[in-house]
Amino acid sequence: MQDKIRGVLFDLDGVLVDTAKYHYQAWSQLAESLGFSFTEKDNERLKGVSRQASLEILLSIGNVSLTDKQKENAMAEKNANYVEMISKMTPGGILPGALELLKELREKGIKTALGSASKNAPIILERTGLDQYLDAVVDGNRTSQAKPDPEVFLLGASDLNLKPGECVVFEDAEAGVEAGKAGGMLTVGIGHEDQLGAADALFPNLKGVSWTMITEALEKS
Repeated sequence: MQDKIRGVLFDLDGVLVDTAKYHYQAWSQLAESLGFSFTEKDNERLKGVSRQASLEILLSIGNVSLTDKQKENAMAEKNANYVEMISKMTPGGILPGALELLKELREKGIKTALGSASKNAPIILERTGLDQYLDAVVDGNRTSQAKPDPEVFLLGASDLNLKPGECVVFEDAEAGVEAGKAGGMLTVGIGHEDQLGAADALFPNLKGVSWTMITEALEKS
């Protein structure tokens, strides 16, 4: 490993909470209103991507052209549907192992931050109760560059008063792993090797994963 790890930066969707399904449902509803189908396989292309970039991908899949104003309306419609869904979330939406890891990190004195493209992160964190386990939150309301640009993680490290080399990033998207590496941080992939093989360590999910297991995996990288 590089420097001693003193901070952990988490992506939100697919790492700490199960909101990916709500994103998919909201995008699928929008596609249906535009006259085409949007599959779960299509949705994989939107992981870790900003709302505007996600819309462009969706429109290219449907071969649909919209004016700038229509695009604004489409994004607002998608977001309204998504916010309605996540506003009903409970702590039950936290992915297995995530809360246990956050509690362990707090006990060990390791700082934690969120690094997410989502502009709705505050709602999700409040509804699930995860906000009390994070020392800093960097979301789409504070960033101008989308992953794989490292901006979101560099801001997170700065908020924690840590150097990038003292931080490790947890991500479930290829663009997120690239962003962490571009920022000079170690990366832990949560998911499948075919998408996240570039990560320094890889786990299918956080269930039963301890900080010791993580640090041992990173030391072997």
